Amino acid sequence: MPNKSLFNSTRAAVPKADTVNDAGGQAYRLSSKQALAQIAMTGTFNGTFYASAKQQLETIQKLLPAVDAEFLAKLAVAARTRGFMKDMPAYILTYIAMKHRDRKDLLSAIFPLIVDNGKMLRNVMTFVRSGTFDDKRTFPQPLRRELAKWFDRSVDQIFRATVGNDPSMRDILRMLHVRPKTPLHDALFAYIVGKPSRRKLPELVKKFEAFKKDPDNAEVPKVDFRMLAGVEISPAVWSQIARDARWMMTRMNLNTFKRHGVFDDAKMVTLIANRLKDAEQIKQAMAFPYQLLAAYHAVEATGDMPREIIEALHDAMEIATDNVPEIEGSVVVCPDVSGSMSSAGITGSRGSATSTVRCVDVAALITAAILRKNRTARVLPFECTVKKIQLEPRDSIMTNARKLAAIGGGGTNCAAPLAFLNSQKAKVDTVIFVSDYESWVTVQRSGLWGETRGTGMMEEWKVLKARNPKAKLICIDLIPHGTAQVSGNKDILQVGGFSDQVFTVVSDFVKSSGADAWIKEIESIDLNIQATAEPTKSEDSEASDEESDNE
Repeated sequence: MPNKSLFNSTRAAVPKADTVNDAGGQAYRLSSKQALAQIAMTGTFNGTFYASAKQQLETIQKLLPAVDAEFLAKLAVAARTRGFMKDMPAYILTYIAMKHRDRKDLLSAIFPLIVDNGKMLRNVMTFVRSGTFDDKRTFPQPLRRELAKWFDRSVDQIFRATVGNDPSMRDILRMLHVRPKTPLHDALFAYIVGKPSRRKLPELVKKFEAFKKDPDNAEVPKVDFRMLAGVEISPAVWSQIARDARWMMTRMNLNTFKRHGVFDDAKMVTLIANRLKDAEQIKQAMAFPYQLLAAYHAVEATGDMPREIIEALHDAMEIATDNVPEIEGSVVVCPDVSGSMSSAGITGSRGSATSTVRCVDVAALITAAILRKNRTARVLPFECTVKKIQLEPRDSIMTNARKLAAIGGGGTNCAAPLAFLNSQKAKVDTVIFVSDYESWVTVQRSGLWGETRGTGMMEEWKVLKARNPKAKLICIDLIPHGTAQVSGNKDILQVGGFSDQVFTVVSDFVKSSGADAWIKEIESIDLNIQATAEPTKSEDSEASDEESDNE
């Protein structure tokens, strides 16, 4: 009988690893489109456990010229409108404006979809003025026109967007020399840059100035309360601010409201709780599920937050993850709980501004959400090996996420869950991994098949696939790095990101798999149709671009 270890067709079919990841382990190099999509949906220009912010910038600078302008435009739109990212879509848009100056059609199509609030406007201005694309730091005329058109919106919207600096709205107006469209715009622009004007100020600006002079007796202006910094505000006024706050600002400042006595009034507690769990407001705010987890951690840490608020956050999480698919057959979810996942915030290292929500928290959150909808799913958390844990599917997503995030540490071995399933000869239909994929623990085989073999994860997947020919593998990536642990085909989905829209991509793939399914979804974006539609983000989403005491 032939030696089976020599003539094992499953192992012979494994493609060779062609690169190493940031942790030094064997990996597969993603195509330029795949790598850019991964970075666009997960990158924040902040350092991760294995890669610095500078390395991320160098990586994207190498990848951008390798991809056509139309795909870049669609990717920027997807990153903003589906991934809810800020830095990367603004960076890609600026690249198109600076390096593809002949594609004014693309710039005008994507600009209103990406630069949809003051924060995004400041991002684009920052990238141009940084000299990254042009040492002269000048604005191409098509980009200048689009930036100026941003100010065609209402005077109230512009005034509310003045919160934030570096650059400030005053700096932006001075750099762009925007011509006001109406007398009210003329008066507002003069007010912002500090010039005298005979024009009548907008009513909101009048209320803002009156409130600063006499906060106890003047009407509270409906602006971001960070604009009121330095004004001494009474508890009654704080209650009015909380009453008028939008969903995202409410989510971000629950501890602030508690600290200023807002929740001493039972009616205010109920009002805020009802807002937090309002499905329509959650949808309009485009909240990341992890932001609700951050709020939950923050309010729980105080120990004296009203129970009604805590329960509302539980309800809000269930609503925010409502698009988790119900998957037929045997489902296995494998969250990475290794040390690298526990050592950095999900949006990267930003010094004192680093998010308290770590990559492991997001992996646990995604896992718990999938378990909530797929109650027979097996959960195999892993680091060097698979870790045992007992979860109750009926428990809330918050509860199970915390249980999962509390285990683990140590090295990363993405092959471990698949090897565990193979040892049991398990029947599997869908396997979902949530990881940074910086696997390095598995020792690669060498010798008969050459010095370099496939990754351990790819080898174990081929073994599982031989036993379960219809099985699908879904790899959700949380970190930008440009490599993968498996080589893609029609039954493998590589998707990056941590917004709830990842669940939609997963659902579509489960229903109809195909090679490069995620890339094809990005390429299917119709820029002409989207450009005629109003952006779906609300003004409330501006708050999600800033940090708060709940983060």
